[in-house]
Amino acid sequence: MTIFVTGAAGFIGFHAAKAQLEAGEDVVGIDNLNPYYDPALKQARLDVLARYPGFRFEPLDLADHEGVARLVADVRPQRLLHLAAQAGVRYSLEAPFAYARSNLLGHLSVLEAARALGDRLDHLVYASSSSVYGERSAVPFKESDAAETPASLYAATKRSDELMSASYCSLYGIPATGLRFFTVYGPWGRPDMAYWLFADAMLSGRPIKVFNNGDMERDFTYIDDIVEALGRILVDSPERGRHAVYNIGGSSPVRLMDMIKTLETELGVAARKEMLPMQPGDVTRTYADTSRLEADYGYRPSVDLATGLATFADWFRDWTASRPNLPPTD
Repeated sequence: MTIFVTGAAGFIGFHAAKAQLEAGEDVVGIDNLNPYYDPALKQARLDVLARYPGFRFEPLDLADHEGVARLVADVRPQRLLHLAAQAGVRYSLEAPFAYARSNLLGHLSVLEAARALGDRLDHLVYASSSSVYGERSAVPFKESDAAETPASLYAATKRSDELMSASYCSLYGIPATGLRFFTVYGPWGRPDMAYWLFADAMLSGRPIKVFNNGDMERDFTYIDDIVEALGRILVDSPERGRHAVYNIGGSSPVRLMDMIKTLETELGVAARKEMLPMQPGDVTRTYADTSRLEADYGYRPSVDLATGLATFADWFRDWTASRPNLPPTD
């Protein structure tokens, strides 16, 4: 089986591609290797994937719809795993057109490629985000909740991706599944995420920036739990035209200050905290109701935050030690 993975040099894309390669599948990955964060990290992920004989990589921008169409027509995969996106809530305030290009035009490129594959395509699985729920007090977040008040442009683009997907599934019989990821973390993660920024600052002796005075909660989800679920979902072959959206999270929100304490323990360093106000686009809490995903695919997260952060901390020390001249990430 051949799986076409967008964002193969990204955090989740790398782990998902690696898992499929280890399962004996062929993977064709694309990524534009943009400089939103250090491209050296992206290249290091690709270097790991390149060790597998079933991996092929093509540098390609998703917004190049003709290039995407040509490559997909050449590869003719049975499954599309679309994980590429311009990520980051705060950056969407600075570079809005990057989000329109990658998350809207790029997603449309994937949908058009899926349409062209016709019955050859067994399943399109794509990344959405918990950010589509916006700021809300009712928890946990359920897929049936209205997602009409996104707090950021990033969130708005991900909700738009869901709506575009629903229309393509209805019009062209594409079987597709969208996954609303909740704060995914772990080794090989994204340097713009809080846990990475905190670890980098703490080990460098700099203060960490704690927004909303620490009064925030996040439903942290360890990467291995995400990848295990992706493997189950990918092998499914839904009926033609079916479009489903699922939450995928830890279902156990953690206070930001508690996450910092856990990271202090795992790194053996006390954090110096710079308390700051809430940032535009942020939300106070996230909390996934994953009962639908559990019912349909047997999903149950198994890695708690202390275990996950311990693994990340070990990896992070090795990563920074091997690249001593990298600039700070905040």
